[in-house]
Amino acid sequence: MAKRKSKRLWIIILLLVVAGAAVVLSGWMRTPGSINTGDIISTFTVRQDDLVITVTESGNIKAQESTDIMCEVEGRGVEIASIVPEGTVITPEDVANSKILCQLNAAELQDTYNRELISFSTAKASYSEAQEAYIIQKKQNESDIAAAELAVEFGLMDLQNYLGESASQPLVEQVTREPNAPIETAVLLELLEDPNSLGGEASQMLKQYQNDILLAEGQLEKATDVLTGTQKLHDANYASDLDLKSAQLDVDRFRIQQESSSEALRLYKLYSFPKQTKQLVSDYHEAQRELERTIAQTRSQLAQAQAKLESTEASFNLQKSHVDKLERQIAACTIRAPSPGIIVYGSSADWYQRREDPIEVGDMVRRGQKIFTIPNSNVMGVELRVHESSVNKVMPGQDATVTVEAHPDMAFQAKVVKVAPLPDPQHGWLDPGVKVYTTYVVIQGSHDVLKPGMSAKVEILVEQLDNVKIVPVQVVENRAGKKFCYVATETGPKEREVRTGEFNNTFVEIISGLEVGEKVLLSPPQGIERRDASESKQPQKPASQETQQQDSAEEDGESLEEPEPDTDTSAT
Repeated sequence: MAKRKSKRLWIIILLLVVAGAAVVLSGWMRTPGSINTGDIISTFTVRQDDLVITVTESGNIKAQESTDIMCEVEGRGVEIASIVPEGTVITPEDVANSKILCQLNAAELQDTYNRELISFSTAKASYSEAQEAYIIQKKQNESDIAAAELAVEFGLMDLQNYLGESASQPLVEQVTREPNAPIETAVLLELLEDPNSLGGEASQMLKQYQNDILLAEGQLEKATDVLTGTQKLHDANYASDLDLKSAQLDVDRFRIQQESSSEALRLYKLYSFPKQTKQLVSDYHEAQRELERTIAQTRSQLAQAQAKLESTEASFNLQKSHVDKLERQIAACTIRAPSPGIIVYGSSADWYQRREDPIEVGDMVRRGQKIFTIPNSNVMGVELRVHESSVNKVMPGQDATVTVEAHPDMAFQAKVVKVAPLPDPQHGWLDPGVKVYTTYVVIQGSHDVLKPGMSAKVEILVEQLDNVKIVPVQVVENRAGKKFCYVATETGPKEREVRTGEFNNTFVEIISGLEVGEKVLLSPPQGIERRDASESKQPQKPASQETQQQDSAEEDGESLEEPEPDTDTSAT
């Protein structure tokens, strides 16, 4: 009986509550302006507070510095003979001891190297021989040119010795000026007419011939006088016929001698002197030509020796480059530890390749193929992709906080170092229309707990505004490029145009249109007619570039999907 009474009591109370709510609701619908809307509608009180602008994205831990070990062996490919297991830790001691990480099969390269070494030895011998031949030819050329120059000097000395320096100078100038012009005999005879201009052997010869004539003439004159005296004595019978005949013979002999000396002088002037002079001039000129021929010949011989030297040198260098290249190729078959870190196979970066064709002993690798990657765990970072709606806010130098799923209780300080200037290429139907920009963040300090490939969340601090007016982002309504809020007043909700500034996931900055302490509705009220944006009486100031970007983003429905406000926002 008591239970029935209690049950009836609860039913009566419930009916009274429902009836009361219906009366209140009907009354509010009939006279909306007479009820305090702040008591029945959720509102937020506009307040002055700090506003932190951040961009949060997810990515993967990645070493910012790593050593890629490529195959440097040329050719169609080389077989892996041995390789350390993936995940092997390379210590500084391993680097100091040049630990072998991978050994490639170098047998074929070694055979080729042995054959090239024989050819290299032959080319080296030919090159050495050509070097010696070039030096010998160069010295021989110097000797030949010196001999030819000495012959020219001797030819000039012979000419000057025969004619004298003053008489030979015009002839030397004529030969130098006109090498092919003949020397006129008349010019030479003019030299004989002027004894003072002539010198050397020619002058002495001329004087000798002239002295012979003078001597013969004196002897003839003396013999003639003797003959005259002898004739007188013979007529007086004081001299015999023999004495007379002897005197006559002396006269005849000296006459012949005088005539012979005169003829010798004439012949010397007419033939011997011009001939000897022309011969000496010709010898001098021929010595000059021989000097020119010697210079040209030595130049040609030296050029041939130079060409042979260069040819053998080129062959030697070519063979040497082949041998050096093979030595480098053979050395490249032994891959040693370049830096400490963890061994990561080159195929591990590609999931499909790691699954279908992992690197192992017996595989063929080609030049340029990545065999290992050794990341430097001392310099770690995060590679993330920032959505296009936030990429303009992110720039190098900004501070960031990184957390990893493996250690959610740890936060790592970082900095943005690079933002890609172009969006990542789209991958077909997996992300149609989604544009993201690859961004790199470097974690400060060294942390052993961080491993490449870990999932990480990055919160980038874009800007921090101090003491600004803020409201929840959901209270702002965007229409026709303008912003509106609904303010709770004594007469009911009133629409008001506002101007917004920066915003984050929760709050937005109010530049104008609201005052601190006013209450704004957290959701648009029902039954209130919205004014067209053009009818707003609130003057609209020019918005900043970031505000215009926010307006455009909100028009696309990208920036107004915000979470519910925090519980400490004094909402009622």
